[in-house]
Amino acid sequence: MRAHPSIPVLLALALAACGGSGDAKPADTTVRVQVIPAPAAPGSGEPNLSVAPDGRVYMSWIEPGPDSTHALRFSVLEGGGWSAPRTIAQGRDWFVNWADFPSLAPLPGGRMAAHWLQKSGSGKYAYDVRVAVSGDGGATWRQGVVPHRDGTASEHGFVSMWQQGDSLGLVWLDGRKYGASAEEHAPGNEMTLHYTTVAHDGRPAPEREIDGRVCDCCQTGAAMTSSGPLVVYRDRSPGEIRDIYYTRMVNGAWTEGRPVHADGWKIDACPVNGPQAAADGNRVAVAWYTAARDSQQVKVAFSADAGATFGPPVRVDGGNPEGRVDVLMLDGGAALVSWMERAAGKGVEVRVRRVEADGRVGAPRTVTTSSATRSSGFPRMVRAGNELVMAWTAAGEPSTVNAARMPLPAD
Repeated sequence: MRAHPSIPVLLALALAACGGSGDAKPADTTVRVQVIPAPAAPGSGEPNLSVAPDGRVYMSWIEPGPDSTHALRFSVLEGGGWSAPRTIAQGRDWFVNWADFPSLAPLPGGRMAAHWLQKSGSGKYAYDVRVAVSGDGGATWRQGVVPHRDGTASEHGFVSMWQQGDSLGLVWLDGRKYGASAEEHAPGNEMTLHYTTVAHDGRPAPEREIDGRVCDCCQTGAAMTSSGPLVVYRDRSPGEIRDIYYTRMVNGAWTEGRPVHADGWKIDACPVNGPQAAADGNRVAVAWYTAARDSQQVKVAFSADAGATFGPPVRVDGGNPEGRVDVLMLDGGAALVSWMERAAGKGVEVRVRRVEADGRVGAPRTVTTSSATRSSGFPRMVRAGNELVMAWTAAGEPSTVNAARMPLPAD
């Protein structure tokens, strides 16, 4: 853990206006960021954030241990700092990856669920999803179960989880249809999108295929609307168009995937840059990265009918984005988008920007500087009342988990 004092740090912004419609406002704002020292050991990474029904913020991360072991740990934000960390699970045969990382889902009544990835064979991408549940606020955990029943030594990951009634709903990318080709992205190798639920006692229900051909290794995203769950993912057409699609659960069945917007990004391999979604009642925001027509952009699109339809996208980046997006809903139907932006001579910056539902954009704000290397991972953010809490991996030898809080941008 870095020895930074937990005091406000003033980060002056002087971001020049660039290209797209997202830069209508000058970026001359100063944002007040307060570092929250993380209780993660040196070498930790892949932090994730979630909010419990009571509003408390949870952070999970992967921490290295002796003899090549890894542990999934979590902590709760209490007052000005994080609680003493607890361990969810640990093992020696884990699949630890910068882009495919664990998550924690706090549920009502002190129940919790978590997922991680565990090797299932000798292949580079032979690994299973493991899901464990707790009924006592994370003090104890049931043994992890595998929610998919195919039994193949293939890739299973990029999980999104949500509360679904008394159960846990989850989706994942599934490699059971992958052929024996040694070429990872061979045309015949197809990842699929699957769904199931896990009961409060840890029993998984039968799984269902949602989409039979999706992008290989882009994160999925999920949001609970007033009409039910919505899932976003990067599709893969027969012609290798890899745009962002969404599906909704309607009357117990998943709708056929549809594009949030037809970017038309043709790319022959996975860009490892998935979408994210957030919802507040019927209002939904989806953020994503695309490089269609050789133009790298971060976009957000809004729905006012629980994802039945989406409006035209709004560009939010500053002209040279790395992607790695996140999104959350704000009051009045606005959204806050985070992403990584390449900055001349400074690696990349982790930025946030408020976008109104009518397309108006606020000034971009820089939360921290980072690196474009894979080891810097995917910054995550959640809303805690009138504050924004963010967590990210600081690349280095060793890596560290960092966290900070700041007021929600009002414009």
